[in-house]
Amino acid sequence: QVQLVESGGGLVQAGGSLRLSCAASGSSFNMYDMSWYRQAPGKPRERVVTLTSNDRGGSKFLADSVKGRFTISGDTAKNTVYLQMNNLKPEDTAVYFCNAVSLTTRGGPYWGQGTQVTVSS
Repeated sequence: QVQLVESGGGLVQAGGSLRLSCAASGSSFNMYDMSWYRQAPGKPRERVVTLTSNDRGGSKFLADSVKGRFTISGDTAKNTVYLQMNNLKPEDTAVYFCNAVSLTTRGGPYWGQGTQVTVSS
């Protein structure tokens, strides 16, 4: 199975940018549908964006709340998926999780441990 480790979270002011990384190991992320989810306090976990298995830099899902601001991409050489977040808003504050679903075994979903993103006003 694949293991996922997120990094890149932190504190940023409203209007700023942040790039999250999801380092995959055990298998190439090209064998999975890769997604970013987020969970804010008191709210259910929601899907933010999904990268299709055979594409790099594209997506097959993008939440309306982040359209025009967030972009998912992948680097095959580094076996890492990224989430570029621009024009951040306080409502983007959440723990962000990396997610993978296998295209060969239908195994998963697999989750990372999460990385905290805090956007201040």
